[in-house]
Amino acid sequence: PAAAGGVGDAAAEVRLSRLRWAVLLLFSSYSLCNAFQWIQYGSINNVFVRFYGVSAFAIDWLSMSYMLIYIPLLFPVAWLLDKRGLRLIALAGSALNAVGAWVKLGSLKPHLFPVTVLGQVICGLAQVFILGMPSRIASVWFGSQEVSTACSVAVFGNQLGIAAGFLVPPVLIPNVEDVEKLAYHISIMFFMTAGVASALFILVIIVFKEKPPNPPSRAQALIQSRPTAEYSYLQSILRLLRNANFLLLMVTYGLNVGCFYALSTLLNRMVIHHYPGEEVNAGRIGLTIILSGMVGALISGIWLDKTKTYKQTTLVVYIMSLVGMIIYTFTLSLGHLWVVFVTAGLLGFFMTGYLPLGFEFAAELTYPESEGTSSGLLNVSAQIFGIAFTISQGQLMDHFGTMAGNLLLCSILLLGTIMTAFIKADLRRQQANLENKQT
Repeated sequence: PAAAGGVGDAAAEVRLSRLRWAVLLLFSSYSLCNAFQWIQYGSINNVFVRFYGVSAFAIDWLSMSYMLIYIPLLFPVAWLLDKRGLRLIALAGSALNAVGAWVKLGSLKPHLFPVTVLGQVICGLAQVFILGMPSRIASVWFGSQEVSTACSVAVFGNQLGIAAGFLVPPVLIPNVEDVEKLAYHISIMFFMTAGVASALFILVIIVFKEKPPNPPSRAQALIQSRPTAEYSYLQSILRLLRNANFLLLMVTYGLNVGCFYALSTLLNRMVIHHYPGEEVNAGRIGLTIILSGMVGALISGIWLDKTKTYKQTTLVVYIMSLVGMIIYTFTLSLGHLWVVFVTAGLLGFFMTGYLPLGFEFAAELTYPESEGTSSGLLNVSAQIFGIAFTISQGQLMDHFGTMAGNLLLCSILLLGTIMTAFIKADLRRQQANLENKQT
C-alpha cells in the first residue's frame, strides 16, 4: 500500500531541512582537504624533485595516482552509495583522507619517497568516495529551485582545496638547499593537513546524516517512493550507456576536465620554465585559476536554477574555455607575469566553472538514475583523459616547449566544443518536477 499510494503522499510531504546547509558545508570541507592533498606536490614540483631525488615525472605521478585509482574503483563505490547511502560513503571518504594524511608524516626523509606514495594512494582512495557526491547531496538534500546552486557549492569545496594546494605549499616550503630545513618545512604542512583531516572526520561522525526527514523536491519524492526491488544497479549503468546524449556529455566532460587536470598538474613546470625562481607566483597563478573558476561555478549554478538552460549554458561555457585556453597559450611567454595572471583568471572562470555544469546537466539527462552513478561515469571519463593529457602534454613540453603542450589542449577543447553542440537538451528531471506539480 505504501508503494502504491506513496507518490501522492510523498509529494505532499515535500519539505526542506534546516540541516541541509551544514551537511553541504561539511562535505565541501573534507572535499577541500582531499583536493589540497592532490595538488600539494605538483604546486612545488621542483622542490619535491630535489628533496626526494626523483624525476619530475615521478612527482607528476603523485597527482596522476588520484586519477588512476578512481577508474577501477568507481563502480564498486557507486554501487555502495546506492545500496548503503550517503552517510557510509561520507564516513569512508573522510576517514581515508585522514589516514592518508597521517601516513605522509612518515615520509620526511629523502629516502622515504615510497611512504609518501603510499599516503597519496590512500588519499586517492578517499577521492573515490568524494568526487561523485556533489550532485547526489544536492538532489537528496535540496529543493528544485536550489539544487544547481547546492551542487556548485559542493564542487566549490574541491576547487577551494586545489586553490589552497596552489597557494599554501609555496609559502610554507621555501626552496632552500638544506635538506633538514626542507624536511622541517614539509613536516609543518603534513602536520597541519593531518590535524584538519582528523577534525573533519570527527565532525562527519557527529553531523552527517543519511537524508532529511522529508524529501526536498517532487522529483526526489518520486525516487524515494519507488520500491527497492524495482531498482537494479547493473540495469541502471546499462541504461546510462544506452543514453546517447549522456554518452556525448560523458566524452565532452572528460575532454574539458582532463585538460584542467593536465593544466593544474603541469602549471608549476610551465611557469618556472618562462619565469625562473617564481615558485610562489606559480602557486598564485594556480590560485587565480581556481578562485575565478569558483566564481564562474557559482554564477552558472545560480543561472541554471533561474533559467534551466542547461544545454545553452554548457555550450557557451565550453566555447569560452576554448577561447581562454587560446589566449593563455599565446600570452604565457610574453615575459609579463601580470598578463599570465589575467589570462589564467579568464581561463579558470570558464574551465573550472564548467565542473558543476556537467554534473547537473548529467542529472537532468539521466533522471531517475542515481546521480552518484552518472557523476561517477563523468569522473571516470575525466580521469582517463586527465592521465592521457598530462603525460602527452608533459612529453610535448619536454621535447618541443610549453607552446606545443598548450596547443594540444586547445585542439582538444575545440573537439569538445563541437561535440557539445550535438547534445540534445532532454531535461527529464525538470519534466518530472513539472508533471508531478501539475498532478
